Parts: sequence; C-alpha cells; structure tokens
Amino acid sequence: MKKLIFNKLNFLLVILSILIWTSCKTDRISPVTESTKDLTGTWKIISATRNGTNLLPLVDTSDINFNNFNLVFSGANYSLTSSLPFIVSQSGTFALDNPQYPFQISFKPTGAATPTSTAFTYPIVNGVRVLTIVFSPGCTQNSYSYSFEKVK
Repeated sequence: MKKLIFNKLNFLLVILSILIWTSCKTDRISPVTESTKDLTGTWKIISATRNGTNLLPLVDTSDINFNNFNLVFSGANYSLTSSLPFIVSQSGTFALDNPQYPFQISFKPTGAATPTSTAFTYPIVNGVRVLTIVFSPGCTQNSYSYSFEKVK
C-alpha cells in the first residue's frame, strides 16, 4: 500500500515537473533600434551657467538677454537669432557624431574651414526633450552650459 502511494506521488511529481518544464519557453527578444535624434525646430534657453554660476537671474540687469536667443535647426543647417556667448557666432551647418547615440555636436559656421565640436546631452526631463550643450568660447577658463527646450 505504501509502495503504491509512493509510486503515485513519484508519478505526479514527474508529470508536474514535465508540465512546468514544457510551459517555460524562451522568448526571443529582438533589440530595439534607437531612432535617430531629430533636432529640427527652434530651441530656447531654459538654463544657463558660466563656471557653475546660474546666469538666468542676471537677464534683467545684464546686457545679455537670453530671452532673445534661439538656436534653430533645419535639416543640416543651424541659425542663431541673437548674439550671446556661444560656441559659434554665426549660422552654418551642424553634424552629430552618431545620429542614433550622439555625444558630440559639431557646428561649422558659414565660411569656416573647420567645424567646432563639443559634448552635448539629449535627455527627456519631466516628459520634455532637453538639449544641453557645454562649451568654452575662446577662454578655456570659462565654461558655459546652456540647456535648451524646443519651442512649441
């Protein structure tokens, strides 16, 4: 009698193990292809620092007006709507080091022999895409960081 119960338990364990083993199957997950980064549009400054000091509170008391400055990307071209300390001082063309996973952006002003490159980030912050460019125009002791948000 005990042997019969033992055999039935063994049989149930074997069946249960087979059912569990066959119910688990490996799903092949294909990697998601990252889309190319599209900078097209008009971008306004939402944050500006120089050597870690916030510059935006100085807008009303300074000759520098961040409200008038926009960076406009159209195709492979860019334009600047106002003059500010920036990596370039005139419009031209731009390029990303990698369209899917960019870490650098290069600006080549019209008539310039070589482009000027700098690091940038392109994260989504609070559901909004932000473009942050870090650069040092001229004097290497001054480091600027501008964060842009696309104008709607």
